[in-house]
Amino acid sequence: MRLEDLNWMDIERYLRDDDRLILVVGACEQHGFLSLLTDIKIPLALADAASERTHVPVAPPLNFGISPYFQKYPGTLSLRTTTFLAVVEDLVRWTHGQGFRRLLVLNGHGGNQPGRALLSELVNELPGLKADWYDWWTAASVQAVAERAGLPPSHANWLEAFAFCRVADLPAHAKPLASAPRLLNAEETRALYGDGSFGGPYSAPAEVMQALFDAALGDVLARLAFA
Repeated sequence: MRLEDLNWMDIERYLRDDDRLILVVGACEQHGFLSLLTDIKIPLALADAASERTHVPVAPPLNFGISPYFQKYPGTLSLRTTTFLAVVEDLVRWTHGQGFRRLLVLNGHGGNQPGRALLSELVNELPGLKADWYDWWTAASVQAVAERAGLPPSHANWLEAFAFCRVADLPAHAKPLASAPRLLNAEETRALYGDGSFGGPYSAPAEVMQALFDAALGDVLARLAFA
């Protein structure tokens, strides 16, 4: 149940009985052979699946995040940290003013972590606000799936290669894992990671990806309970 499929009267009726809202944030950034909007497509798919079960509406996603290190990869579009935080704060304050009191932020991008700290501040400032922030790829349930499959999770590798994120054929071989020794600028980042994947297999069997999605969805549904 996305806001784009509803009118304002639908939301007014909804708010008489429920005050939950799902907000999706992510990034438009390089993901190797995967879609530039991978960090939106995954949390949005989780949001849609959760909404189908709970009827909690999904706000239009914030398609841009904090990705300065990928500037040398064409197609990456990044916001400054201050801009991202200002947008998130505006959205939270605005929705709170309309009567939403329980907000679940589904985040698809590691660079957006400053938003989590901001949300903690707003919970202490806005009366009655309950909020949660979910990074699907770091969840214990998701990590457990990766461990059982014997696959190393990383940026733009098999972990994010859902069918709905694929826009090109994926290499059949695995890539050596790479990690930055320190904070890198954009030129250093491209030199280190090359095609954009941080290493490991580029894909995984469909059953592994389904288990991964199901694990994350279970987390989202549990968090929507706002105990």
